[in-house]
Amino acid sequence: MAHEIIHPEGWAPAKGYANGVMTPEGHLFVGGQIGWTAEQVFESHDFIGQMEQALRNILAVVEAAGGGAEHITRLTWFVIDKRDYLARQKEVGAAYRRVLGRHFPAMTMVIVAGLVEDEALLEIEATAAIPR
Repeated sequence: MAHEIIHPEGWAPAKGYANGVMTPEGHLFVGGQIGWTAEQVFESHDFIGQMEQALRNILAVVEAAGGGAEHITRLTWFVIDKRDYLARQKEVGAAYRRVLGRHFPAMTMVIVAGLVEDEALLEIEATAAIPR
């Protein structure tokens, strides 16, 4: 059995990439999600707003594959502004819990010079293990 492309219903088409790829064994690889909506529109130009939307996007891909927040095993964060992230830790934690609850997978954060989408302030990719 080949891998399956995961694309949440109602999302604008992914051009040149997949939002998620599921293996036959239940390993879900979620491509980097940024802080835009399903229509690929940035409603927030603030770090916390974009972070919360990116996490909601990740959760949407996981749910489209049949999983939930508890199945997320890894998050890798790519952040443009380290100072903004560090200065807003309380807000970061509150926004995180609003979307993923108190589930804390393995995480890595990388500070980057920029992202492909000029308006994006961060990008987060994920891995999940979804029971088959």
